[in-house]
Amino acid sequence: MDKSFSGVFSAMTRRLGEETAPVWAVHDEALKRAANGEDIYLLSVGDPDLATLPSTIGATIDSLQKGRTHYAPGRGELRLRQTIADVELRASGRPCDPDEIVIFPGATNAIYSVLACLLDPGDDIIVLDPMYVGYEGIFRALDLNKVGVALDVENNFAFDIDAIKNAVTATTKLVFVNTPGNPAGNIISGPDLEALAHYCRERNIWLVCDEVYSMLTFEEKHVSLRKAASELDNVIIIDGLSKSHAMSGWRLGWVVASRSVTDHLLDFTSSVIFGCCQFVQDAAAFALTNDEEYINGVREEYCQRRNYVCERVANISGISCGVPKAGMFVMINVAALDIDGLQFAQQLLDEQGVSVLPGVGFGECTAGYVRVSLAQPINILRPAFDRIELFLAQGIKPTNPR
Repeated sequence: MDKSFSGVFSAMTRRLGEETAPVWAVHDEALKRAANGEDIYLLSVGDPDLATLPSTIGATIDSLQKGRTHYAPGRGELRLRQTIADVELRASGRPCDPDEIVIFPGATNAIYSVLACLLDPGDDIIVLDPMYVGYEGIFRALDLNKVGVALDVENNFAFDIDAIKNAVTATTKLVFVNTPGNPAGNIISGPDLEALAHYCRERNIWLVCDEVYSMLTFEEKHVSLRKAASELDNVIIIDGLSKSHAMSGWRLGWVVASRSVTDHLLDFTSSVIFGCCQFVQDAAAFALTNDEEYINGVREEYCQRRNYVCERVANISGISCGVPKAGMFVMINVAALDIDGLQFAQQLLDEQGVSVLPGVGFGECTAGYVRVSLAQPINILRPAFDRIELFLAQGIKPTNPR
């Protein structure tokens, strides 16, 4: 009799399969209900509802018709890297060489690649809390020791450099920040970034900054780490087009760093990615040079949605929120209801068919919050918040998380 096969999976696979906070459980259930025809409002995911700029789509078609469907250079197409270098020059006032840029299939892949090149399994990485939920899988895959440092939740998620300094130890290898931040929409000021970069460099610590929401700011301007830092040899910036240009499905991101870093990234990406689509890179280059009016419109649309949501929250008893300075999310505090964010989200979906994301997925400091996405127009946000208001008016029922 043949013996059955019993394969052994890698330690990485086992780490990724470990039980995590059920941050996506409510969203997944909402998708199933919507697929079954139920009337569901999805406020739980950050995929922009806005259309990619039509002229960008036209430029992509032109690129395809020209046969731009072959291998691209490992660093990325020179035209795109030069375009990004020009963007960085305008943003920071500091020259940027195209060879200091590497193109990746999305910012998430860029983050994974950077951390894989800079850190070994077991290394300590300091990260701000709350953090984008997608970082957790990267940290687990690379077997990094995450050290969370809470933002000042009571002060609209303000950055506290002293909290970072207090968390640094002799084994800290890298500090990872996200500004403008997801989920809180917080912005780290230029002086704070300058001080953080100086502090990290003095202690031989890498400083990586995720700036994918850099173009989606409201009253306060984003300051790039590349502009703020006095020296750039320990500084790495990650950006992309998913949010700012409504191009999440195009999968295009990049890294800006010193040549010594990008040379190692080239070795890595040549081994595991082997370049990004030519026609997508052509589309990205076009978008970044024909986007001023479009970006202004996107920014204004999200600002209007933010204002609407914050106004609705302010007029609903039992919940509250700060006003985010950037991004496409609002964090709503539900702790006054004597219920955590997971229970709130589950019960809201069950009773009113509205899906929001539990705050615990972003960090323990936001366990009493839910995240609402602004990736829906006001004509969708309005009836969704009507239901939220009704849900609270009917009273919260004590329950236990599933």
